[in-house]
Order: sequence, then structure tokens, then C-alpha cells
Amino acid sequence: MSDAVATRVGEKKAVPGAMGRAFKLEDTRNIGIMAHIDAGKTTSTERILFYTGVTYKIGSVDEGTATMDWMEQERERGITITSAATTASWDRYGKKYRVNIIDTPGHVDFTVEVERSLRVLDGAVCVFDSVAGVQPQSETVWRQADKYRVPRICFVNKMDRMGADFDHVINTIRKRLGAHPVPLQFPLGREDNFIGIIDFLEEKVIVWLEETLGAKFEIFEVGKLWDKAFVDSRPDVAAALKASAIDKKFYDDHRNKVVEYIAEHDDELIDKYLNGVALTLEEMRKSIRKSTLALKIVPVLAGSAFKNKGIQPLLDAVVDYLPSPLDVPPVEGTDPGTDEVVLRRAADDQPFAALAFKIMSDPFVGHVTYIRVYSGVLKSGSYVVNSGKGTRERISRLLQMHANKREEIGEIYAGDICACVGLKSVNTGDTLCDEEKQIILENIDFPAPVISVAIEPKTKADQDKLSIAMQRLAQEDPTFRVSTEPDTGQTLISGMGELHLEIIVDRMLREYNVQANVGRPQVAYRETIRKNAIGEGKYIKQTGGKGQYGHAKIELHPIPSSSHESMKEMSTDDLDVLAKEVVGGGSAGKWKFDKEHRFLFIDKIVGGSIPREFIAPIEAGIREALDNGVLAGFPMVDVAAVLIDGSYHDVDSNEMAFKIAGSMAFKEACSRAKAVLLEPIMKVEVVVPEEYMAAVFGDLNARRSAIQGTENRAGSNVIRVEVPLAQMFGYATDLRSRTQGRATFTMHFSHYAELPAALAEEVIKKHRGEK
Repeated sequence: MSDAVATRVGEKKAVPGAMGRAFKLEDTRNIGIMAHIDAGKTTSTERILFYTGVTYKIGSVDEGTATMDWMEQERERGITITSAATTASWDRYGKKYRVNIIDTPGHVDFTVEVERSLRVLDGAVCVFDSVAGVQPQSETVWRQADKYRVPRICFVNKMDRMGADFDHVINTIRKRLGAHPVPLQFPLGREDNFIGIIDFLEEKVIVWLEETLGAKFEIFEVGKLWDKAFVDSRPDVAAALKASAIDKKFYDDHRNKVVEYIAEHDDELIDKYLNGVALTLEEMRKSIRKSTLALKIVPVLAGSAFKNKGIQPLLDAVVDYLPSPLDVPPVEGTDPGTDEVVLRRAADDQPFAALAFKIMSDPFVGHVTYIRVYSGVLKSGSYVVNSGKGTRERISRLLQMHANKREEIGEIYAGDICACVGLKSVNTGDTLCDEEKQIILENIDFPAPVISVAIEPKTKADQDKLSIAMQRLAQEDPTFRVSTEPDTGQTLISGMGELHLEIIVDRMLREYNVQANVGRPQVAYRETIRKNAIGEGKYIKQTGGKGQYGHAKIELHPIPSSSHESMKEMSTDDLDVLAKEVVGGGSAGKWKFDKEHRFLFIDKIVGGSIPREFIAPIEAGIREALDNGVLAGFPMVDVAAVLIDGSYHDVDSNEMAFKIAGSMAFKEACSRAKAVLLEPIMKVEVVVPEEYMAAVFGDLNARRSAIQGTENRAGSNVIRVEVPLAQMFGYATDLRSRTQGRATFTMHFSHYAELPAALAEEVIKKHRGEK
């Protein structure tokens, strides 16, 4: 999404270098639309595209005509699977602003799309369903935004739905997300009578005109709502006032609370407010922007995207309160030559630096890499360096993307998002930079897969096509992994859930014409240890000539178990404290932490009993052993290994011998460390009518669930439980049959927990091939 002048898709190409920056950096907004599944993200994005003039017809998710849901699988299922990028411009204060938008999926199986989008975005719009409020996936995406410190605004959608409750949504944001929501608007009417919004800041009412598809609206002073003659002349306003139970006292109380809350978070305004001086509109807007960027507050707006209400004020809020690339701190990276920290400001005169955050295969142009440019300018036809791999890449073409349509551009500037064609060895999370001034930006962390299925080609002809398809899909999606079962030789594909793998197999058939048979889903178990143990590995081999000699002694410690996300966010200081605890106080020596396995390696060798060059091979041997576990071949997690002793031979010692010794020592220690199996536990939320509660509860109890709580929401009951993933296969069908299709559920990964001994024994026997 370059700053070259935006032409309509399908029109003439932009002339490279013909024009400079079309939008200033401070007039650019990079935002993501994120929410729980079915909250109305794509519908809201479609309305944004319509009102900004990008599209001339409103797309519908239900009819499969949404611009942003361009994949066949998305249109068939009515859900977003892959994040789609587009660009629009919006007039505010007589000035045009560039808004780059990424519409993300809401389904937990595609959480990787949200993760990588938030990594490169400056701000986000969180969409909430006015009936359900905060839902499980809303929490997940909110935590992801917290992780990347992304400022956000909230849009309470579907105010026309039966049971819509604006106050309930505000309360759930406060309670379940621990956020500080500030409602800048209040809905005028609710359910069928929802006609517009009351703006607390401007003290005006906006009512949308149905016949113009929401493109036109009427604005009048809020005082008219208390004018009996005006209300009597407007039956729609009278019905809306009655439905939302608003009177002058209600309005005054709510507005005063909002102004007080804005002032509370701003040291400059609080004195003025406490002294009874009225705050101006400009002061309040400036203060809200400052507090939103500092993550102190979250502005909340209301509307109904499907009924074309509330979108224009949402775009105004994006411009007013969300950051431009200049409001975000300079991006931090490391110099590949010196490992020193390097900062890059968002400016065209800085050396070029960009992050590749998404890769996709386009049937017309081949390999397309989406990049976010943090600094400098990139021209098509120029060369860049992939600093992590040290490879030189040529940018053959630059494309501005509108979902899956593309428009060729000549150059891309700091702060923008675009797609590149011609990059050969770039993966998600790689840094592209200037050849002279290299930098490596922080990579993107992705969650580990929780489910695997066996896959095999149907015919011999599909064999080669299958491996090419899997390779390309794995390059596009970092949470999709391909591995081989060592005992059976079967190919396993792993992902984030049943739907994720179903879509992958469907894409293989449609895009790569590969017919494949898929086995039953398998759970991605993990292994860990429960007590400390010492192990020694000696690898000595004499073969007549130069022999092999490696000897290592290690001590294993279990480390506190945690969810993948929280462990990945541990700072260096936290890990240093953990390393000291493991070795029992004092200096922790040299340590390394592997995020994926949550494995801490501590080197406590003193006096040179093992030369320095053989320490890394010992660690590599332990890591290799970690991958294949000791009980049933599952990866091991939450382990600390302390290298305490060893010996070497002047002639016979080499790296391979110490690698094998490290692996042997680890396996011996594990045999004494009470190894156990861990299973993935899912957070499940079931929305069920009252009459089916008993049947659903009974079924959940039979699935080894732990009830977390229940609540009543808009006439339905919500059951929150934690259930092992192994018990959830086929649950959708079971739930439908028990409730005549009236109940729904959502599920996302929570943490790993120990598998009961009897079940663990079954799993171990099955994977060892015992009866």
C-alpha cells in the first residue's frame, strides 16, 4: 500500500518515480480490524471500503460477495480465513488521510493471521457483538494486541440485534479485559428502533438515512431530543428514545462521567476540570488521542455495520485517536555484524528497513510477499538484503493490494504496507534492508500446533504434487507444520485445529489439484519431568585409528509450567532470576533459553573440564533429544539442563562425540526424573438455551471438563469450561444433535496439563506400537 497516487484497480499502472509521497507520514494510519468470529469485522470493512469510495457496491458476507473474503473457502463458509489488506483514503478537517486496513480472521484456528498483522500495525479497531460482549476470541486478540502494545478503539456492532445492550459490552470490556473503556457515543435506540448515535463530545445527534445505504445522515443538536414539539414530529426519534430509555438527566450524567474520565487520565486537564473550567472539544480530542496512544484508555463507539450505521464516525475516530507511524516509537533491531541495538525512525531519509509479515501464492503473479516498511524508500527493480539469511534479493515488482486484486506501483515509502514480487528465499518474520546499513528486526513468535493428522496421496501421480503443495502452504502459514512419524514413516500435518487442517486439505485439492486421504486427528501431546535428576553420558569409540571421545554430566530440573504465550514474553531479567533459582542461588553462569520448547540450558563448567568449543555441541545434543522425548516420542518442554561436569581427550574428542554424549546424558537423567505426558487443554464457551442445559452439562462432564463458570446472556446460558483437546473431536456434531442445532460453541487453546496416569499409559503403548 504505497504512497504513489492510488489509481483504481484495473486502470493504468503507476509510472515508477513519477511522483513523490502522496500522503504525509502523519496523515497515514495502519490499522487492523480484529474480533471474535461473527462480530462483524468483514462487514464493517466492506462498509469502510464503500464509504471511502474504494468499492461502488457493498459486498455481503452472507451472499459470498465480500471484497475482503476472496478465497473460495471463505465465501462458502462465510468466515474469514486469511487476513486481507486494502487501502482507502478519508477526508477529515478538509484534509485527506491514507488508511491502510488489514481485515483479520476471528476463528481461533487462524490466530496466526492476527498475530502477524498486529506485529506490523500501528493501531487496531476491536469489534464487539452488542449482545455477546467480550467473547473468548475477543480476549485472545486483545491479549495479542497488549503483547505488541497496539493502541486500539472499540466498535460495538450489531446494535440492531435483538437483546443489544451497549452498557453490558462496556462492563465486559472492563471486567474481562481489564481495560478502561470510555464511551464517546451512546446508541440512539436499540434493536429494531436503532437509528443513530448521540455524540458526547460534540453534543450532537447523528441519524442515518436508510434510503441512502447510510451514505447520508442528519446531524442536529442534542437539545432537540428534549424538545417535545420536535420529538412529536419525528416518530422514529420518539421510538428510539423510548427504546433506549434516555432522558436529559441520563444524558447529562453519562456525559459528565465521560468528561471526568478523560480529564482523570490527563495531568494537564485534571486541574482545569477540578476548578470547574469547561473543557473545549479540541482539548478533549487531543487528550483522548494522548491517552489512547499511551494505552491508558480505549475509546468506544457504537453502530450497526450491516444496517450501514456508525461507520463514518468510526473512520473519524481512526484518524483522530489512532497513531500515525510517527507516533510509534522508532523500531528496534540489531546490527548483524556487531549485535548492537539499532533504532530506525519512520522517515524516508533513513536507511531502508522492512519486515516480511505474510507470504502467499498468487495464481497470476506467483510468490507474493507482504512487507511493512519501517524506514526509507524502496523502488521496484532495486536490490535489498535479507539480513537474517545474508541473501541478496531483487524486487522485480511492487504491488498495492486490494484484497486479492493488485495494482502495480513504482515505489513504497516509510510507514506503508505493500506486496513484493520476486523474492525467492524470504519467510514470514524475515527482515529486508539496505545493503550498506543492515539491521535485523525482531522476529514474529507463532504458537505451536496442537493437532496433527496423517496424510497420504491417493495415487502415485499425487505423490510429488503433495510434497510441493505442503512445502508452499507451510511457507505461507507458519503454524502449519509437516513432519514424518519415525516409527511408521507416515507424513503428519499439524495445525491449530480441525478447521485449520480441513482448509489446508481443501486448498491442496483446489489450488494444487492434489487428491489426498486424511487420517483421524491426533493430539500434539508434550512431555516434561517432575523431579530433579543427574545423568551422565560417555561416548567412547576406538576403531584402530583416531577414536571418538565425549563425556558430559548434566543435572535436569523441571521449570514452572506455563502457557506458550506468557513464557515467550519473559524478559531477560526474569529468565536470569529463573536460572539462579534452578542452580540454587549465586551466579547462574552462562544460560540460553529456547522459547519453543521452553528449555533453559545453563553452563556451569569451571576449570576447563570441557573446552568451550564442545559446550554448544552438548546443548545441540540435548535439544535433539528434547524433540523426540523419552516416553512416546513427543517433544519435551519446561526443562532446565545444567551442565556440571565432563571430560575430554586431547586427540579423540570432537563435536559429534560431545553431541552424542549430551544426548545420552539427557536420556539417562530423564529416566530418573519422573517423566510425564502433558495434553493440550482448551478453553471452551458453550452458548445453550435453558432447556438443554442438563444434557450439555452431562456431556461436558463425560469429557473430563472442569467447569469455570456459567452466566445468563441475552436469554441464553453461557457455560465456560476447560476441556482436554482429545475429548473435543467431533463435539460440533454431538452438540447439534443434543440441542436440535440451537447451541453453539467456541474453543481456543489455554495451556498444557498433566495427562492422568491411566490415559498416559494408553497413549504411550499406542505410540510404541504395543497392544
